[in-house]
Amino acid sequence: MKRTEKEDKILVKYKQYLKLEKSLSDNTVDAYLTDLDKLLAYLTLENINMLDVRLENLEDFSAGLHDIGIHPRSQARILSGIRSFYRFLIVEDYLEADPTELLESPQMGFKLPEVMSVEEIDLLIGSIDRSAKEGQRNRAILETLYSCGLRVSELCNLKLSELYFEEGFIKVEGKGSKQRLVPISPRAIKEIKLYFADRNMMKIKPGFEDFVFISNFGKNISRIMVFHIIKELAARIGLKKKISPHTFRHSFATHLLEGGANLRAIQCMLGHESIGTTEIYTHIDRNMLRSEIIEHHPRNIKFREKGK
Repeated sequence: MKRTEKEDKILVKYKQYLKLEKSLSDNTVDAYLTDLDKLLAYLTLENINMLDVRLENLEDFSAGLHDIGIHPRSQARILSGIRSFYRFLIVEDYLEADPTELLESPQMGFKLPEVMSVEEIDLLIGSIDRSAKEGQRNRAILETLYSCGLRVSELCNLKLSELYFEEGFIKVEGKGSKQRLVPISPRAIKEIKLYFADRNMMKIKPGFEDFVFISNFGKNISRIMVFHIIKELAARIGLKKKISPHTFRHSFATHLLEGGANLRAIQCMLGHESIGTTEIYTHIDRNMLRSEIIEHHPRNIKFREKGK
């Protein structure tokens, strides 16, 4: 069954809705449409119009994702995009009932993200050779990642015009082109200012003058380069943990929570739309709490002493 002209018009309208009304970035819109294409390909094979979809069709589609080995997290993302599409159809009066309303997401085993200790972060940053050409820049990059809990894309796209050092904030553009103000530590400010002496000597290509972190090619530093810097430093100090730029973000949030920061404050800092996304860090904190109780509770101390 070929897609009808009406269906094509609906998809064009949905793309406009995601871009204009939801204010999503081009990359996010493409991701939504790519996931939706998987359902549309299934519907074409089954000879089902997108407006005639029922819950059992979606359940068959979801089971098919599992059968071909798509990871539960990816399955959940795809189904989330499909729910978004059918909510749009309801809003635009194409449908009266939402077929995704009772659609269940796959069960996912909970996996805690890798976290570095403060000592490991200090060791990693301390291993950078300041005298090397990119040394001070790399120190500034890691301090900013850890100080502000940024996504690597947010770091790579950080602008000079978005630095408010006098006030102690930076402006960050996160997912869906949403902007937020993030406090920055005096130490990170110091490292960035020291890096500016090197940056002023660099040949920066036209159009990239406002980016903070510049590569040897005169453009803003890439995500891949930040990954490479961190991987190289981890190998240098013999760190066995599998770390990435995102590890700094997880560590930042975990250390804030352990220090007593409010979960909603951490949500604002990280730019999470849902508090549920931030709540992953409460699991880390509970693990820490349990180990503290096991270690220090009087009952456990007596039990250990008896066992000696």
